[in-house]
Amino acid sequence: MDRLLKTTLTLVFLTTLGLTAATSEAQAPVFVITPETSSVKFFVKASVAIAGNFDKWDATLAFTSPDVSTGVLDVKIQAATVNTGSDFKDDKLKSKDFFDVKKDPLITFKSTKIVQTSPNTFDVQGNFTIRGVTKPDTLVLTVDREGKSSGEIKGTMAFDRKDYGMDSGIPFIKIADRVEVTVSLQAKRVSGPPVIFKQ
Repeated sequence: MDRLLKTTLTLVFLTTLGLTAATSEAQAPVFVITPETSSVKFFVKASVAIAGNFDKWDATLAFTSPDVSTGVLDVKIQAATVNTGSDFKDDKLKSKDFFDVKKDPLITFKSTKIVQTSPNTFDVQGNFTIRGVTKPDTLVLTVDREGKSSGEIKGTMAFDRKDYGMDSGIPFIKIADRVEVTVSLQAKRVSGPPVIFKQ
């Protein structure tokens, strides 16, 4: 009887543990970001305007609970898909003087911390990588949080290109060091509860 009782209690414990884990996973919001209706753009002040976007990239937004601070934003950009509308500029940006796409095909940002700074704004601290060089940076996001299951997340970030080894210029074009990045992400909650924000 003792052995049977112990076995039964063990099975009950393991079953309860499994149900608790499953419930915890079910209670985390699950989002999908669609690149087709989103964008990642950049702008650099120059004697001839340099602005463009990337045609291919992926982003995920994952949570371990409804608490917004548990979110992790992960963006992976195909550097070779840079599109300024000018083949000359695109080829220069793809070269080893700038993105060096043959050696380092990805530009990435992965968040390490999300801090809510107002009812609708967030500082998303993370690691930004270009050309294999990784440095901390902050993406400032504005979120539509009116209780909808889908909405737009807009963000801005800036960095000094020379910090990432992009010291060269473009022939006949004088360009600034500061690069401004803007993201517009269409996110949809496909399962789980809404994210909880501070009021």
